[in-house]
Amino acid sequence: MEQDERLLHSSSFGAAATAYAEHRPDYAQAAVRWVLEPAPGSRVLDLGAGTGKLTAVLAAVGADVVAVEPDPAMLAELRRGLPAVRALSGSAEAIPLPDGSVDAVLAGHAMHWFEMAVAGPEIARVLAPGGILAGLWNVVDDRVDWVAELARIGGSAALGSRDLLSRWRAATADLHLPDNGLVARFGSPEQAEFAHGQRRTADSLVAKIATHAGMLVMPQQEQQATLGQIRAFLTSRPETVDGEFTLPMLTGVLRVRRL
Repeated sequence: MEQDERLLHSSSFGAAATAYAEHRPDYAQAAVRWVLEPAPGSRVLDLGAGTGKLTAVLAAVGADVVAVEPDPAMLAELRRGLPAVRALSGSAEAIPLPDGSVDAVLAGHAMHWFEMAVAGPEIARVLAPGGILAGLWNVVDDRVDWVAELARIGGSAALGSRDLLSRWRAATADLHLPDNGLVARFGSPEQAEFAHGQRRTADSLVAKIATHAGMLVMPQQEQQATLGQIRAFLTSRPETVDGEFTLPMLTGVLRVRRL
């Protein structure tokens, strides 16, 4: 993705902040615990925190969490939903924290938006020695037939490579650090997946897909046509037509430790 296109996509979420807070999933606690297991302490930065989906899980597992988010509308939703959490305006490229002040930096479905040539040194700056850097992504399990068909019908704007279990490892493997000398200061990256289904209805799944960046930047007529196709598919399948169903999903994690 070109820089201008990435900026357009990454800045699209604020317009849908309320829907994002309502419809995006949280993250598997088992995944978060695995990420933090080797961290030297409990001070955690949720970077690119959005409306606080990952922040809430970090607080629930007992982390001393601070959230940093660049979009004012997303940050407002985070502060409204999690008033007890310290939440700051800032970005991965300009983190408003002192050197060595956190034991882990986590990014929930956000690391792919970072300009890592700039963000990498910033993350290394705020991480304590031995600290953990990790990206987390909620991915749908397209080994399930109806989920694979949903991905085909929706196309890459609805469910991109980082949203599908079959592709997320390859799509995220090189995101943790740029090749600019920082790699030598971090260990080898690890990837893992953790089961994390979510209860949905056809309408709420369509509403969730509508908050994906590819959908948000799509011309309105095309967006409505795509969402209509997805809704028609969901109401035609026995797995999803009648009330609530479980969306097969996993939390995928990319973890690396600062040496």
